[in-house]
Amino acid sequence: MTPLDPAAYADLVRRALAEDIGAGDLTTRLLVPADARATAQLIAKSDCVLAGLAVAEAVFAEVDRAVVFTARYGDGHHCRPGDVIAHVSGPAAALLTAERTALNFLQHLSGIATLTRRFVDATGGRLTILDTRKTIPTLRVLAKYAVRCGGGTNHRMGLFDAVLIKDNHIRLAGGIAAAVSRARLGAPSVAIEVEAQSLGEVDAAVNAGADVIMLDNLGDADMREAVARVGGRAKIEISGGVTIERIPALVEIGADVVSVGALTHSAPAADISLEMEIDAGSAAR
Repeated sequence: MTPLDPAAYADLVRRALAEDIGAGDLTTRLLVPADARATAQLIAKSDCVLAGLAVAEAVFAEVDRAVVFTARYGDGHHCRPGDVIAHVSGPAAALLTAERTALNFLQHLSGIATLTRRFVDATGGRLTILDTRKTIPTLRVLAKYAVRCGGGTNHRMGLFDAVLIKDNHIRLAGGIAAAVSRARLGAPSVAIEVEAQSLGEVDAAVNAGADVIMLDNLGDADMREAVARVGGRAKIEISGGVTIERIPALVEIGADVVSVGALTHSAPAADISLEMEIDAGSAAR
């Protein structure tokens, strides 16, 4: 898996630390000697799939370049409760100051990867799990990376890299046929996807030459009928209210992909903690 470009998160890390530290870590300044050193372990407290280790490491490095971060596993690894994810050592004050921001990134991204892996496993390899644009603003690149760590596939990154004609576009363009025609004329080399909320719209989309048809919130019977009507002339995506419990039924419908907004907007944070000890002989007061 291609690692994240540090440029994708360097500024996010700086802004996150500025938000948390402000004028300074008051508690640590008052209680921890400046020359104290510590060793810590990042430990999984629940089953989780890792994502964002490089981001967590960057947080510690941004606080103090003297911190040494040694990961035992890579992103995409499935951890069990009690697994030591990484060792961190350096100035105790730096470890304390960076702890929460590093964990916030690592827990959030690992939570996305973990939920994605559950959906992917539920398909038995018979459906592709896609993410959506339902991400926390400014964190999309990281969230979509976490989806890949979990074995999912990215849908479009934003409004700029794909054509997805939704209900409001259809209304404003004057219908599905007109919308597809104008999109094809303006971007002839780009695949065109159309959201369909009824079988009639499925017929209109496939007749207009759409490359992908998104079945949005249709019942299972209608989705099976839609797959039959399309007959392989376009790819079929299922979207809307997809839960992990529904995946086995959706597999049988015969669609190509399923998009799941919950991967990035509702994934619970992974349970990961940082456990720290002052190094023997380090200053104390």
